[in-house]
Amino acid sequence: MRVEVRGLTKSFGAVRAVSDLGFTVEPGTVTGFLGPNGAGKTTTLRMLLGLVRPDAGTATFDGTPYTSLREPVRTVGAVLETAFHPARSGRNHLRVYCRAAGLPVERADAVLTQVGLTDAGRRRAGGYSLGMRQRLGLATALLGDPSVLVLDEPANGLDPEGIQWLRGFIRHLAHDQGRTVLVSSHLLSEVEQTVDRVVIVGAGRLVREASMEQLRSGAEGGGTVLVRSPEIARLAEVLRADGMPVSLDGDSLTAAGRTTAEIGARAFAAGVELHELRSRTSGLEEIYFQLTAGQEQYAAGATSPEASR
Repeated sequence: MRVEVRGLTKSFGAVRAVSDLGFTVEPGTVTGFLGPNGAGKTTTLRMLLGLVRPDAGTATFDGTPYTSLREPVRTVGAVLETAFHPARSGRNHLRVYCRAAGLPVERADAVLTQVGLTDAGRRRAGGYSLGMRQRLGLATALLGDPSVLVLDEPANGLDPEGIQWLRGFIRHLAHDQGRTVLVSSHLLSEVEQTVDRVVIVGAGRLVREASMEQLRSGAEGGGTVLVRSPEIARLAEVLRADGMPVSLDGDSLTAAGRTTAEIGARAFAAGVELHELRSRTSGLEEIYFQLTAGQEQYAAGATSPEASR
């Protein structure tokens, strides 16, 4: 099921939270929804799920707004906030949701097994750790066996083992089961290992929508090639003569906008000996900060000792 956001706009009084925002989330993929605090991510997700009415634009699931879905719980599973009665067991919490949604109560035990809470299912949810609460929220979203999952900061509170489990679980849901998964997160290093595509927003507007491959190879700091050679100056002349921008550093150089195959071929034709030839790509964190620079809602001041005097 395809998720489409088109021209989505929302203001709260004089504050424009989201402005003409548009992006697509494809089935069979994990899409990361990224942006600084105050960028409009939560407002966008709430409009997507029919919790906030947009001033303009649409957010649809295969062309249908959430509020018009015939069986929303079987279509979209969402985790925006984890709410439960602390005295109720995790299992009973899920069974209450099953009854409210018209689902068989057996689904409660099935999803507890999916998220690894079978042994803790009969314990009071008020005694759950933050990571266990996150798993319980994910279990709630899975009750209707939905084709779309919308997850807001699902890794919060998980330990490293839990984060690794979540990464594999989310990718399994998308890649092996063909579900559409939209994940909002501030854990950029984890997002980089999990998602196929990213939607980056800032100040309520779309900053970039791309696959991870496109993002790394784009102009925002992506593809460069590192070369080391005892004849580096001569190689630099050869590459510059071919119109390649290069920068020298000792016995190495970096070239932008070219592949290792292209540079290797130029070096071979010129008879230049190479000691190292490899591509270098920027990580998601570096690219993200380049794209969102100056769009933070609360920017920290300088941290030097002089700045604090």
